[in-house]
Amino acid sequence: MVSFRRWITVLAVLSLFTGLGLAQVQVGSVSNTGAGPLQCTASVAVPPTLRAEGMTDLIGDIVLTCTGGITPAVGTQLSTVNITVSLGTNVTSRLLGSNFGSTSGNNPSNTSEAMLLIDEPTAVSSSSAALLAAGVGGNAPVKECMAPGTGSSTSACADYAVSTACNGPACNGVPAITVASSSSTTPQTTPVGPYNAFFGLVSGNQVTFQGIPVLPPATTGLARVFRITNVRANISGLSAGLAGTTPLTASVAISGSTSVPVNNPVLTAGFIQAGLSTALRNKNNDGGLTTSKQTFAQCNSQPGSGSTPVALGVLEFTKNFGTAFKVRVQPGQIPSIPGVIYNSESGFVDPNVNVSSLSSTMYPGLADYGTRLKAVFNNVPSGVRLFVSTTNTAGNTSDSNVLANSTPYAALVSNTVGAEMMADSGQTNTPPIVAATTSENKGNTAIAELPVINNTAEAVWEVLGTNPAALENFNFALYIVYKANPANNSPAVGTGTVSLSYAPTPTQGAFTTAAGTAASATLGIPRFADTSTASNFLTIAICQTDLLFPFVTNQAGFDTGIAIANTTTDPFSGTTGGSASAQAGDCTLNWYQGKNNPAATDTGSIASGTVYTTLASTAAPGFQGYMIAVCNFQYAHGFAFISDLGARNLAMGYLALVVGDNEEGAASRGATAAEWNGN
Repeated sequence: MVSFRRWITVLAVLSLFTGLGLAQVQVGSVSNTGAGPLQCTASVAVPPTLRAEGMTDLIGDIVLTCTGGITPAVGTQLSTVNITVSLGTNVTSRLLGSNFGSTSGNNPSNTSEAMLLIDEPTAVSSSSAALLAAGVGGNAPVKECMAPGTGSSTSACADYAVSTACNGPACNGVPAITVASSSSTTPQTTPVGPYNAFFGLVSGNQVTFQGIPVLPPATTGLARVFRITNVRANISGLSAGLAGTTPLTASVAISGSTSVPVNNPVLTAGFIQAGLSTALRNKNNDGGLTTSKQTFAQCNSQPGSGSTPVALGVLEFTKNFGTAFKVRVQPGQIPSIPGVIYNSESGFVDPNVNVSSLSSTMYPGLADYGTRLKAVFNNVPSGVRLFVSTTNTAGNTSDSNVLANSTPYAALVSNTVGAEMMADSGQTNTPPIVAATTSENKGNTAIAELPVINNTAEAVWEVLGTNPAALENFNFALYIVYKANPANNSPAVGTGTVSLSYAPTPTQGAFTTAAGTAASATLGIPRFADTSTASNFLTIAICQTDLLFPFVTNQAGFDTGIAIANTTTDPFSGTTGGSASAQAGDCTLNWYQGKNNPAATDTGSIASGTVYTTLASTAAPGFQGYMIAVCNFQYAHGFAFISDLGARNLAMGYLALVVGDNEEGAASRGATAAEWNGN
């Protein structure tokens, strides 16, 4: 969105006197001083907040405001300089390569989208002139030097002083040297426009603009403006420190045939801060997802007798500052007016130059997509199906999806660049949105199933609507489905984890960290470092019942008979809301007598509807103490009978105590049918 405050600032500082790209620009701060020698002052008017996770964040535009100097003679070629910007980290602006524009195949491979603009031209085509604000910028069309390796040191991009006359109304009565890409000395009111846009060459932490023509303002009170834009930087390699206090430093150096002193050559091009906070919340979004709410019994299908997926929790992505999430481009706008803050992942877009080697619709400055948010699920137990909401919800898993054209708004996308494009008439912004496969919350929440491959799944949402002036939460609902089949160990017992981060990151396998933190012609923009931490989101626990036999003896002429019943076959299983009947499993008998405990005894598999029996004298001869039986099925019950030999004199019996977590894994039988049915 175009910032009104930013427009006012530009209007107060710059006022154009001619429609040509190298016209004289009035600067109020020097209006009462003599012209003096040619010199430039560097500044970054609005240093942005940079994401500590970002590998391709746009730094603030660097503006060189130049005054003074000597007017060149008519008919002479303008002197040229090389301007280099150096950062404390790699420059990661997109590489355009040698195959773009009219000089296809003749440009250096490190030619980039970073651009230097002279006197604020606009790249918006005449058909989009309505997007321009009167009196702002050069109102001159961008004329790109398509041979950035040579600049205007040769006739390929040379600019000449052609006339001191100015007969057009844009001159506003102020005589000015006009320049053109032709050496004609015939006075012209509309000579062929000069080159006023140059592409930078990236090398490591530097971007250099070669052969930049310099027309000294000469006249008192006038200035020439050189704007350096579309410089992206790897912020992820820098320490963020305290939020918003760590600066990214940029330095500007000028060299060449013309001596141009630079005042304030070391600049703050942005301040670094972590952009993203994440949390795994419960399904009501009123607290964290706890172990008790994320643990499910292997033998209990989810859902039970229902048909819709079971809500598990909320994946929460939070902006740490207003511009931490950005759209690709603002709807209906072409970010092609210099100095305007659009709060998008795209920079200054030049739709006049199609980078055909990259895409049929890719232009310098244009990002591949808006900010993307990613959830990566690892160690997903086999047999478990995962579902997520296709857009962010209003809050929790019972809330409806946020509708398009709302803020905040993000949609589930396939993890590719997709069929997105930029056109002169505006941007179509058509990311590869994933369609819903079902719905929840009475049809109000659209959800989609994630493919689980090798126990791993991934969900990526693209930000399509956000308020840069607000801190926002993007909440996505998470659901599960599985059918209990414990006899075949399905779903598999285990704990799954989820990691939440920006996207894309090197952990997706699409690129390495080394490649992602360097300028590239093929990798997507934006891209990020993975700063996530894995959190447990789901545990499938084996169905167990723990039975305590508090006194077992095989001493002093006594023996103990032990019986364990597998009661998972019963008249109630069909209505228990998911309890799986006919479970089978073994029990481990653990003997405790203070010291020198006997080895544990395994009963072997106990079929549903049967009873296992043994004697202490058989399982643990000479034992006296207590025993805990851990049975790998629900609804185990035990009985012990103690007597002397033949039960001739003394005998007693008792029921084993059911201990442990009875909510999911170790479910005990209640006294009534209602309790048996889970009511």
